[in-house]
Amino acid sequence: METREENIINIHNFLPHREPMLMADYILELTKEKVVTSFEIKEDNIFVHNNELAEAGLIENLAQTCSSILGQSFFENPEADTKVIGFITNIKKIEIFGLPKVKDKIISKASLISQFENICHIFCETFNNDELLIRAEINLFIQEVKS
Repeated sequence: METREENIINIHNFLPHREPMLMADYILELTKEKVVTSFEIKEDNIFVHNNELAEAGLIENLAQTCSSILGQSFFENPEADTKVIGFITNIKKIEIFGLPKVKDKIISKASLISQFENICHIFCETFNNDELLIRAEINLFIQEVKS
């Protein structure tokens, strides 16, 4: 997938995660129903074992990709000090076909199936080039935390 620099969205504007738990680098496409992210696997990633991103890292990457769909409504103003809490409430279906290696750049795609208030059901897939690594349907919950 080719993208031009001006089309890349800063992931920090849509996710509360920071290093070492940030598992997505850039948002390449974002609408109210769909998101595409990219993530380069680095050697010092906490989920890297034996030069591969472990299954837990792939799942966390998918969850963060998916949460960008719901999270965008909480982070519309990047200057605001918005704090949110979010978590996977259910993994309905998951299939893992392969694990990416250090230096691979994976692309994750998520599509909203349904949403009820702060809970959403999302279909998602991650690819390394044309190789499908993981496919899942997950439910996420995200809520703003009042200070």
